[in-house]
Amino acid sequence: MSALAPQFGLAGQDGAQNGLSLPATHHPSKAKHVIFLYMDGGVSHIDSFDPKPQLDKEHGQPFKMKVQPTQFDDVGKVLKCPWKFKNHGESGLPISELFPHIAQHADELCVVRSMTSSFSEHTNANYFLHTGHGLQGRPSMGSWFTYGLGTESENLPGFVVLMGGLMPPGGVDCFHNGFLPAAYQGSIFKKGEVPVADLLRSEKTESAQRRKLNLLRQLDENVLDQAGEHDELESAIRNYELAFRMQTAVPDLVDLSQETESTQKNYGLDSTDEHTRSYGRQCLTARRLVEQGVRFIELTCPKIGGLDRWDQHSGLKSGHEKNAKAIDQPVAALIDDLKERGLLDETLIVWAGEFGRTPMAQGSDGRDHNPFGFTIWMAGGGAKGGTIYGATDEYGYYAIENKLQIHDLHATMLHLLGMDHTRLTKRFSSRDMRLTDVHGKVVHDIIS
Repeated sequence: MSALAPQFGLAGQDGAQNGLSLPATHHPSKAKHVIFLYMDGGVSHIDSFDPKPQLDKEHGQPFKMKVQPTQFDDVGKVLKCPWKFKNHGESGLPISELFPHIAQHADELCVVRSMTSSFSEHTNANYFLHTGHGLQGRPSMGSWFTYGLGTESENLPGFVVLMGGLMPPGGVDCFHNGFLPAAYQGSIFKKGEVPVADLLRSEKTESAQRRKLNLLRQLDENVLDQAGEHDELESAIRNYELAFRMQTAVPDLVDLSQETESTQKNYGLDSTDEHTRSYGRQCLTARRLVEQGVRFIELTCPKIGGLDRWDQHSGLKSGHEKNAKAIDQPVAALIDDLKERGLLDETLIVWAGEFGRTPMAQGSDGRDHNPFGFTIWMAGGGAKGGTIYGATDEYGYYAIENKLQIHDLHATMLHLLGMDHTRLTKRFSSRDMRLTDVHGKVVHDIIS
């Protein structure tokens, strides 16, 4: 079984672990939980949340701006958006036809149009998005959040990854604990009735298993008494205990038949589209994890046959429509459900991919990677709904107003959960390391 986050995190600034009690935050928090909706592959911002009429005017013409090196060096002509945009909600937020259900919650969305990345290739960009560093080996943001804040759940990990069927480029290192204690690694829940490997006990009775666990704990503690502190052993002791409790908690968690027929329908569990049903189950499970006190929940995309995630280098219209159909209704239902239950204010939803896509075509009907200006959005958890922050140029190629970096996103997320990103550190290789490295600023303009 993978490493499972314990119930504790840091206590204030000194880094002392605080037993089973929750640590103090650096300042009053607006949120308690994060649901990270990871749009693997890079959604086209100019086809979703950042309309560019100039593309319609110059469709089919040579691109007039300086073009940066692209992933495949196959630069076509200007490609207009295949979908119409409409203004939604009291805020008048423009959203394309790709997301009719999410559009109904426009006044809850804080749309950031000026995000940038330092990497244009999937693997490095994924590491950067998840860990704040472009190379593997650093702790994931989910690990940092649970390290700093602990978790309110007694029977579930603090950092859970709901795997939709696609492992992102970069693999499990996107969810790794890095140099943080092993107990803070993300726990991957796969699809199906048994989402966690080795969950069911092999012993005939619970008492027999309990005796075996007690023996393991005694042996491990004897080694610790002789050898002193040892992260892997200490984590193993906690993980065995949590895994024991998970044997009851996880089957109950993933039993969505407990939900009302109306709730299941809202999430699309009755949809004719299997991928909508799949992502709907993930979103509904995410809400149930929030109710159980889990700190950080990440959802990956469903595996749609014939598509390479949101990475439409060709077949943009068909590919984006299939991906959008899979996630649109479930995400809207998640926002609505959390709001109805009084949980949206304390749950920060972040919708983001590793980069955006180019305004000029790759070939004739695709878009290449664009890290120079793209869109993410947040909802709930203290994010200022019904707002747009930042801007790209008239083509949607470069961020030109209130340009942000991934470090700024991480700093702002931590701030909303009561943590100062400059004070959440771990001593490693003779240096105080942090999620934002030596960068990052809190974007107060997008905080309610």
